[in-house]
Amino acid sequence: MKSERNKTLSVPPEQAADYLGRCIPVPALPAARGAAALSDAVIHGDTFAALPLLPRPFAALAVCDPPYNLAKDFHGGAFRAMPPEEYEAYTESWISLVAPLLLPDASIYVCCDWRSSSAVERALRRHFIVKNRITWQREKGRGARRNWKNAMEDIWFAVKSERYVFHVEDVKCRRRVVAPYRADGMPKDWEETADGKFRNTFPSNFWDDISIPYWSMPENTAHPTQKPEKLVAKLILASSDAGDLVFDPFLGSGTTAVVAKKLGRRFCGIEQNAEYCVWAQRRLELAAADASIQGYAGGVFWERNTAALQKRCRRQESGGGTKNAECMGGAES
Repeated sequence: MKSERNKTLSVPPEQAADYLGRCIPVPALPAARGAAALSDAVIHGDTFAALPLLPRPFAALAVCDPPYNLAKDFHGGAFRAMPPEEYEAYTESWISLVAPLLLPDASIYVCCDWRSSSAVERALRRHFIVKNRITWQREKGRGARRNWKNAMEDIWFAVKSERYVFHVEDVKCRRRVVAPYRADGMPKDWEETADGKFRNTFPSNFWDDISIPYWSMPENTAHPTQKPEKLVAKLILASSDAGDLVFDPFLGSGTTAVVAKKLGRRFCGIEQNAEYCVWAQRRLELAAADASIQGYAGGVFWERNTAALQKRCRRQESGGGTKNAECMGGAES
């Protein structure tokens, strides 16, 4: 029994078959070869079997969260750690299959940790133009007596060509002003509100505003390596247009698909674990009724510990009324 405050997703066993039936099994892919048939689709099966069966090209953006080079149990599907050169070959094998699926102006993001980061970069450079490495802070992590606590992960950003899209205005960060500067007695590049002083800043490649999903968050599942919706929302808003198709070859519990749906994009994802496919479909169903993303409101990404303001902005958005000043986009710092 879960406590009332525990929001971790659960699906009654009697409903699982229905949710799984909404997915496309890999053997059915040849009959669903067209890109239209794969719009808003969850494919159930092995990604290496599915990738060669998909249309080329069909996706505007790929968000990839492959297994890191760690021993990990994915609810019965174990991934074993490999020697570095073997993991790089594994990474090359799936990236080489994903690259032809992406449109000429597409972008790709690949998640990794410090152990696998260099292998991911080298594999990406063989097929894409690498533009940047994002490092994001995990506020969780085990302490270590003979090493530094691991509290960071990387995301490599690469593109097919220099014609890629990047909507920087859609991914600005709302930050509190610590040392406000005034010009002629007026706020310069910041806004003064009843709740404090704020400015909207350009996003950098270091993110310290991400919260890992935990038991009291509605997006939380029992997936061992689930990525936060807020993190994926930044990638999708920056590197795709409304209506674009976002592809994820390692869908897991469905975060990429769910966020794409919430942000007005189409999606296609592949997941081999049947239970994770069920969770993804349930989350997609819930997203149809609630498109909110924790940490994103009023068109900006908020710092941690600003929950009250975010809720206020969401209420204004859902009510269709005029937003207060603190919910509106402001000037760049």
